[in-house]
Amino acid sequence: ETLIHILKDQISSLVIDSSTNEIQRLPADNNTTMFTYIFTTFTNLQFLNFGASLLYHQRLSFCTSPLTIISTNLLKLHVYLADFSDCLYLLDGRFNQLHTLSANIFFIASSSLTINNTKKLPTLKCFSLQCDIKTCAYDELILPLLHRMLYLEKLNLCLIISERKTFFDGNDLKINIINHMSRLNKFTFNLHSSSCFYDQINLPSNEDIQKTFRDFNNKIVYCVDYFPKANYGQCHIYSYPYKLNYYDNITNNFPGGIFTCVRKVSLFDEHPFEHEFFLRIAQSFPLMEELTVNNQKRQINKRFRKSKNENQDLPIIKYHYLKKLNLTNNCKDYYEQFLLDTKTCLPVGVSIDMNYELVKKVTRNFRRNTTR
Repeated sequence: ETLIHILKDQISSLVIDSSTNEIQRLPADNNTTMFTYIFTTFTNLQFLNFGASLLYHQRLSFCTSPLTIISTNLLKLHVYLADFSDCLYLLDGRFNQLHTLSANIFFIASSSLTINNTKKLPTLKCFSLQCDIKTCAYDELILPLLHRMLYLEKLNLCLIISERKTFFDGNDLKINIINHMSRLNKFTFNLHSSSCFYDQINLPSNEDIQKTFRDFNNKIVYCVDYFPKANYGQCHIYSYPYKLNYYDNITNNFPGGIFTCVRKVSLFDEHPFEHEFFLRIAQSFPLMEELTVNNQKRQINKRFRKSKNENQDLPIIKYHYLKKLNLTNNCKDYYEQFLLDTKTCLPVGVSIDMNYELVKKVTRNFRRNTTR
């Protein structure tokens, strides 16, 4: 008898790691086949962590190979899924004792597939949903799913939402989520919403959003930005502490803090980033490995200091762990910000994406001493 055959009735917990290069070279439906095999083999399985490939083609997908398995023993499931339909498949009743589901979904969008998203889920107590790609199907797909979870006790949402008519705030979360879950005692979230605003006057401010979170038990961090030239706005709210390994679209309104879990950062604004702002970023993200800067506005303080000859007073900013720096979508001020050794100290071996003509100009045809 094989070891699996001997232990198959004894194993109740199983962790599958599909993140190695060898696994990633296997056929696209390999993980789905393995997922099915696990439940047909380990019939007493109660806990399964099936991950953790971030590649789309190595995530679980049931659209082409529908699930045929049923388990009345499974209690906890952690999975990486290709799209939202796969999550609905898992909650269609085949795991009728499931009380904890953690789903990291690659993409959330409308589907032509017909899957029941109305049947209540009375056994589900804990649910975590994360999607790192922007979706416009929050009201259409995500909210109806949450409304099925009447007895949920713990909820975690990490989402990037676009094309909503309103931003997220405390009132929105209470009306659309909390009021539908009478037993909810822990609600953590990281929600980034964006929308276009045309000729609107009464747009919510940071102070307006702050008032809506007054009766929340946990600390909520929020930041609202408007970009008039693009008729575009964004709102980022999250429950403290921050847990993601990336932090995107940071502006001058960045509320600050220390984020030791973040490795990837992007910056964008219609207003200039000054030297002091980059110092704040370096201090807030001490373990940052990737940084993307997007800003076409000339620095104001730089020109003022130049006229006063005060550049020597600026502290040199150090990025100790930076591996990748993207400066392709910037004016020359930000090339100087990072290339001049009087302003910034970059680690040896850092990879930088830049516009060649701007680099040539800033370095004075690669002969400028402070850029060597």
